[in-house]
Amino acid sequence: MISQSRRGWIVLWAAVILNFFIGLGYIWSIIAKQLIEQLHWTSVQASLPYTVFSIMFAVSMMLSGPIQDRKGPRFSSTLGGLLIGGGLILTGFALKPSLMVLTFGLITGTGLGSMYSATVPPALKWFPPEKKGTINGAIVAVLALASIMYSPVAKTLMENMGIAPTFWIIGGVLIVILTGTSQLLCNPPEGYQFASESGSPAAVTAVVEQGPREMLKSGDFYKIWFMFALSASSSLMVVGHIANIAKSQAGWNGGFILVILLALCNGAGRFFLGGYLSDKLGRGNLMRLTFILQAVNMLLFMFYRSPLLLIIGVAVAGLCYGSTMVVFSAATADKWGMKNFGANYGIVFMAWGLAGVVGPLPSAFIFDATGSYTGAFLISGVLVIVSLILAFTYKASDKG
Repeated sequence: MISQSRRGWIVLWAAVILNFFIGLGYIWSIIAKQLIEQLHWTSVQASLPYTVFSIMFAVSMMLSGPIQDRKGPRFSSTLGGLLIGGGLILTGFALKPSLMVLTFGLITGTGLGSMYSATVPPALKWFPPEKKGTINGAIVAVLALASIMYSPVAKTLMENMGIAPTFWIIGGVLIVILTGTSQLLCNPPEGYQFASESGSPAAVTAVVEQGPREMLKSGDFYKIWFMFALSASSSLMVVGHIANIAKSQAGWNGGFILVILLALCNGAGRFFLGGYLSDKLGRGNLMRLTFILQAVNMLLFMFYRSPLLLIIGVAVAGLCYGSTMVVFSAATADKWGMKNFGANYGIVFMAWGLAGVVGPLPSAFIFDATGSYTGAFLISGVLVIVSLILAFTYKASDKG
């Protein structure tokens, strides 16, 4: 029989594996490029499936949270795996813009939200509260790193086998991996006590368990929500255009290097800043530190006119973006407890959903109108400054 402490580590590793393999959305630019080149889609047509995918990811997070809280993580994760893999397989048969919006956008996006909402909560429940950030960061860091694997695989398959077989192969493989690994997820039994590093039960700070109804009555919820939405919008205004920024500001065609660097720093920011460091410094302190770095970096970005300066700027942007993707999840658990975490964080995560849809658009409009991203950098800096002001009014439930 597997011991309870070992079971917790199995659940954690299962969550890490699942998040690594669901990072397919990070390589949509590669897929879109092939849709334009091979099927002669317009750039707008090629962007629509991913736009719907992003919306459904956030909406499904909100809707799947309560289901995960009631039925358990194994059910939600298995359902998510079937929808992700099945949606990708159907996408191979739906190589028209309107159909791909349904298969990839609606079905795969819904599956991703269902699975993502089922991986973090059970892992957090197996470990003491003082490790909340570290555990959360470890799980979602690999999501940012998935593009390093998917990029060459998808590019090779599409160029050598075509678009449809690529979706069939990846979809079939993911159904097997995701549904199989999902069976390892489970919540701890009633009365489970966290073990400290010495092996004795860890002291736990009492948290009043509250659901969405109580959370929505709290002023802290709206501070967290708007800080998340504004900071994520600021990041996405820049990172979504980084290849074109490199070409327009520095005359450098090495944007693919910046994409890889961004993924690495995004993952590092999730684990080391939003995870490990927020456990040490406190969520509120980490938010303020991140926003200061992010604001300064955004306001200076217009002066990054060499490859070296762009590398530094992208590294800082990736670290800050990764940090915010974790710290708000941990802050939600700190404030309102773990019992209803799936439902609560699903609502908080709608802030990212809004940022993912509206964040990159202003940069595109500004560049088309002026031929420069300077205005976008200024807007990004202002958005983070507003987040920073809110952060100084926010009192975290931990030592931050």
